[in-house]
Amino acid sequence: MKKQLGFYVDAKRCIGCCTCAMACKNHNQLPPDINWRKVDPLSDDIYPHDERAFFSLACNHCEHPACMAHCPADAYAKRDKDGVVIHDQDKCIGCRTCLRSCPFGAPRFDERLQRAEKCSLCWERLDAGLDPACVQSCPADALKLIDLADFDVPETVQTPLGFPNKPQLNPSTRFRLPTLPKITSKNCLPKALKRRASLRKPAK
Repeated sequence: MKKQLGFYVDAKRCIGCCTCAMACKNHNQLPPDINWRKVDPLSDDIYPHDERAFFSLACNHCEHPACMAHCPADAYAKRDKDGVVIHDQDKCIGCRTCLRSCPFGAPRFDERLQRAEKCSLCWERLDAGLDPACVQSCPADALKLIDLADFDVPETVQTPLGFPNKPQLNPSTRFRLPTLPKITSKNCLPKALKRRASLRKPAK
């Protein structure tokens, strides 16, 4: 397999601080309403526990990116040397086809510029021998840059529960799933579920 860079998201270590998302936003000077990276808490149906777990998500830099395949302006390209999918705003015509084509929601639309944009895996930093801004900033070491050509870490998955299953695109992000919290009392889990149910009752 040739070199293919991607992200390793370790939900066992992620504390949901959003430092990675803020570092991305700051480095790319994004407007307030646009985020190329988001830290999403796992919903109750995926992780039904009082302790929270998170996935830090951005572009997956797929082996066969839907954004590139469907762009009528050839504004997307995949770098041969590392598999990074980049977007050329000068070629973009603002048709939003990439937004509709990507099942992961990676492309964003800048209303002011009337152009699409997305995570570039900080290719200019990569070319300078640096990690992406999001990876460098993570205080919990929960986000890493990996090369799938030699990535061999146990207990990792490509498609966790709740993540779109698109094997034909072969997304390059890999996940380590969160650890289930330890139950110290046989009554602990029922109490937690009752407490959550009481919080959801409408106020009288």
